[in-house]
Amino acid sequence: QVQLVESGGGLVQAGGSLRLSCVASGLTFSRVGMDWYRQAPGKQRELVASITSGGSANYAESVKGRTTISRDNAKNTLFLQMNNLNVDDTAVYYCHVGFGWGGSYWGQGTQVNVSS
Repeated sequence: QVQLVESGGGLVQAGGSLRLSCVASGLTFSRVGMDWYRQAPGKQRELVASITSGGSANYAESVKGRTTISRDNAKNTLFLQMNNLNVDDTAVYYCHVGFGWGGSYWGQGTQVNVSS
């Protein structure tokens, strides 16, 4: 059974930084692409960043230039380094993996609150 467990959220002042982590189990982590999504209150869940199994990354325009997605295949861990945070980054952040056969798995989420 695939499990994704996020951590690293919290309360931070605007301009600060956070590093989110997602530990994956039940899959061959090194062979799959991974994503970070977020959902702010009253808004739809949105894709923040993706990373392929080979390490190629893509970012939403809203976080590009201040966010880095990375992975440690030896530790089955996905990271999201977020810098220069602003109040619009306040959301629950979710780790996600999707498979070609249609399977889709989500973590429980980690809350990020940015104060002005």
